[in-house]
Amino acid sequence: MRNSAKTKAVPHGTHEELRREIARQHGTFSDRLRVIAEFALEHPTEMALGTVAEVAQRAKVQPSAIVRFANALGYGGFTEMQQVFRSRLVASVAPSYKERIAGLRRDGRFQGANNPQAVLQRFASEGMVSLESLQDRVQEKDLATAIEILGAAKTIYVLGLGGSFPVATHLTYVLRKIGRRVFILDGLGAALSDQAAAATPTDALVAISFRTYNPDTARLFPEIAARGVPAISITDSLLSPIVKGAAVTFEIPDMPEAALRTMVAPMCLAQTLAVGLTLTLD
Repeated sequence: MRNSAKTKAVPHGTHEELRREIARQHGTFSDRLRVIAEFALEHPTEMALGTVAEVAQRAKVQPSAIVRFANALGYGGFTEMQQVFRSRLVASVAPSYKERIAGLRRDGRFQGANNPQAVLQRFASEGMVSLESLQDRVQEKDLATAIEILGAAKTIYVLGLGGSFPVATHLTYVLRKIGRRVFILDGLGAALSDQAAAATPTDALVAISFRTYNPDTARLFPEIAARGVPAISITDSLLSPIVKGAAVTFEIPDMPEAALRTMVAPMCLAQTLAVGLTLTLD
């Protein structure tokens, strides 16, 4: 039995593998385990340092549910799973996006935000942290794969509705400026599905969506991906509805307790993809 438990844990023996395994199983979990899964992805440091009772209290579940969650992932118990979260700290991984913002709050840089200058300082600080986090999170191989997909596409379709629309329109603008055939799926005239009907596996899709996820984006993305269209996702979580089916996912988490999501990092990533594409074409 011990060998069996160890064998199950092998596929997700690193923190990144565990994150992806949690996201993969998320849809099959019970409601209680789903809550723990979301907590684990959003609070890896607390998972690494807390006792099972402390983690259960923070996640607002019973300690026994934490143990069931570990078992569902193939571990013999919470302690065995916790070692994977601790490996992230031992490897000196840069502090997460949310941890950096928490640090800014502790330092007092977000205090007294009751005048325009203070609001500017807050947004500027959040923007700087988001850009630093973007550099830490984005891997070179993912950028290379995304640019390769865009370079091979006859037509690039861009999908980003609601709050993501500014990023989608900017990416569309830059791609057109560099001479690429690009079509933005904006849904004008209630024709969103019709706009995407011509997309084929010879094209590419760039989808952008953040919590709370636009329902039309969440509905249309899997339909396009199911047709074999190579897809690039820019989102905030591995549990996002535009992750499954994507060839490449760029994960940009949001600020904790943010009144308004900063678009600095998504805009920077969009520009990077477009400019990176021009470098490969030269």
